[in-house]
Amino acid sequence: MKYLSALLLLFGFFKETIAQAPLPDHFLDGKAVVLISNAPQARPVYTWTYLAEQIHSGLIDAGGDPVAYYELEDIAISEEVQAGYAEMFSKRLITNIVILTRKANGSVELNIGRFTGNRNMLPSTQLWNLSAESLEQLNQSLTNIGLAQKTKNLLVIDIPEFPSGANALAASQRYLSRNPLNLDVFKLGIPLSGSSGESGFLNNFRYDLLGKSQELILAEQKSERQGLEALFNQLYPYQIEFLTEPKTDAELLRERIQFVLMRVEAREGDLMQNMGIPVENPESKDRIVVKYYIRFLVRNELYIGPIWDADPDWRKALENFLNNLKIKESP
Repeated sequence: MKYLSALLLLFGFFKETIAQAPLPDHFLDGKAVVLISNAPQARPVYTWTYLAEQIHSGLIDAGGDPVAYYELEDIAISEEVQAGYAEMFSKRLITNIVILTRKANGSVELNIGRFTGNRNMLPSTQLWNLSAESLEQLNQSLTNIGLAQKTKNLLVIDIPEFPSGANALAASQRYLSRNPLNLDVFKLGIPLSGSSGESGFLNNFRYDLLGKSQELILAEQKSERQGLEALFNQLYPYQIEFLTEPKTDAELLRERIQFVLMRVEAREGDLMQNMGIPVENPESKDRIVVKYYIRFLVRNELYIGPIWDADPDWRKALENFLNNLKIKESP
């Protein structure tokens, strides 16, 4: 399956990262973008921008050059959005991606990797990792590590910056609030995406996913396939094909697969905005939901259906989506 290897590599990575080892040379000689995932359940309650303001001095003391801060969930919302941000980071000559995750229990974890230059953002192994019980402890550790190393990052900004990501969100224009035609003619490919959805490796650093065990990942994947088969047998009358390994669009088209079921998991307000759905007070829609949609390979169009049907339970989200595929457009 497309993302199993990345997930298993992530599990392996957590076992092989080196806490409080010397910082990588690329961090000490290049600009960094910092992505923050902040659990709303953590106490005391902090905004992600407050976390950015607090970690900024620690990253500078460690020898880094953090030039921009974003909320992880805004970027990991889909592969299309990640690709847009990656292009923007490349133009800014970003060398490093730093991820700060604050978990529900208030502990924090920092991961640093070389920017890949593409939508993956980070390599799946060999990331520098540091954990602490609190943000204060993390900053102190960074300061201590920085005392033992020399940095080439000399002209750094004293306060964190929060640039707009508007230029990276152009992909949202391709979402269509209707159902695709000809589902009865061509097969629908169904990737087994595990728990992380199509946004892949980066999403695994989200506060509610970070550190999941290999056993839990495999158990969720097995449960997902069983649930998918049951729902499609009940609600989808046309041909399907489970995709257990990566295939190019050309390979899929040769197998008469013109449609692929896609899954994304993120905060509901962010998803609605990204997919062009009108929403008042998107910040109030902060539950993590799953949304299914269909990608039409021939024109690379993304069909989200005529009714908003996301749900925190992926089974309910898929049931809603498959039922809404039966809605006919008015002539």
